[in-house]
Amino acid sequence: MPTLAILIGLQASGKTTFYRQWLSPAYVHVSKDDFPKARRRQVRQMRLVEEALADGRDVAVDNTNPSPEEWRPLIEAARRHGATIVGYWFPRDVPGSLARNATRPGKTRVPDVGIYATLKRLRRPRRSDGFDALHSVRFDGAGGFDVRPLAEEETG
Repeated sequence: MPTLAILIGLQASGKTTFYRQWLSPAYVHVSKDDFPKARRRQVRQMRLVEEALADGRDVAVDNTNPSPEEWRPLIEAARRHGATIVGYWFPRDVPGSLARNATRPGKTRVPDVGIYATLKRLRRPRRSDGFDALHSVRFDGAGGFDVRPLAEEETG
């Protein structure tokens, strides 16, 4: 049974680094950042997710995924393929995201207004949203991550 991992957090919150350290190479990486010039990025993302799940492969969706509106189609696709759905929540850290974003080179840097726009839509996921498991992901201070089950009452 494949797994769909949905990474949820602000830009520059560590999602891609987490993917590289924890999920790669076992998971297919799907990110809209990989096709910035595509006209229908959502359609392309869903096609890649559906194809990987249909092949029985694990998939990690590495976007901000700030709200149920973004999760819902992913969760529906995973259910169609009998996949387990795991959410990885990167709690809000606006100063940290702004600082990390400021060090990004060239076009990989997001305008600060983009981080604030995502912050307005960012909501912590809940099991009732359709996730089978949820984890909180924080930097461990040593170049890695501290990953723990997300408690229902946890905020951030």
